[in-house]
Amino acid sequence: MNSADDPRNDDAPPPRPRRKGIYILPNLFTVAALFGGFYAIVMAMNGRFEQSAIGIFAAMVLDSLDGRVARMTNTQSTFGEQMDSLSDMVSFGAAPALVIYVWALQGLGKPGWIAAFVYCACAALRLARFNTNIAVVDRRFFQGLPSPAAAALVIGLVWVMDDLGYKQVHELDWLAWTAFGFTLYAGLTMVTNAPFYSFKDVSFKRTVPFIVIVAIALAFAVISFHPPLVLFAVFMVYGVSGYVVYAWRKSKGAPVSVIAVSTDEPDEKGLHQ
Repeated sequence: MNSADDPRNDDAPPPRPRRKGIYILPNLFTVAALFGGFYAIVMAMNGRFEQSAIGIFAAMVLDSLDGRVARMTNTQSTFGEQMDSLSDMVSFGAAPALVIYVWALQGLGKPGWIAAFVYCACAALRLARFNTNIAVVDRRFFQGLPSPAAAALVIGLVWVMDDLGYKQVHELDWLAWTAFGFTLYAGLTMVTNAPFYSFKDVSFKRTVPFIVIVAIALAFAVISFHPPLVLFAVFMVYGVSGYVVYAWRKSKGAPVSVIAVSTDEPDEKGLHQ
């Protein structure tokens, strides 16, 4: 008898679907970045704001590495992309909002927690827009301030002022309102259409002149001289750069949007005003 005609084959169980695994290496960086945001919240609850700032900045470094590691090792996955977005929401959305609230905004009453919520909500909106527009955005620019840079603006202020010896900031009206302004600026800038350079066209596989390595060594030396002030100054400049680029393009009559007309690889001709 032909095996195909064997009635017992009808009772055979269907083959079990192959279980999908999770790549360990890139997700280790993502989980470590998530821990940095959680650590920042815990340290803020204990009044250790310098440690909170270090946790957020460490999360920034780890977040910048997970995607590159995934691409270099060919371990990209949909799970990794979703995990990265959720980690970003905690480390660069909820954590900075809670840290700045505990540090300064709670002394302002209702305006304080409203500013913290606006920042948190804008971070969520920015991440959702990034995920949905990723196929039609010019990869050389971010649409709005990226959430790690927004977190660096807010937390950088906390770190600098704490390093200068300002304690009980929620009792200092002028500094609390300064934190209020920084929080709103960082939050609302995340949801603007201003183009912020993404550095995604920088290739680590490409050869560079010797002077570039010297410049990198000097940059590390400058940062190590006084990390709170130097990092805060760097992200202050980056935090306004998008508006400068927008104004410069507008004055030249060049396209100012980073959204492409089609889903092809965006370039100058594929952008619209």
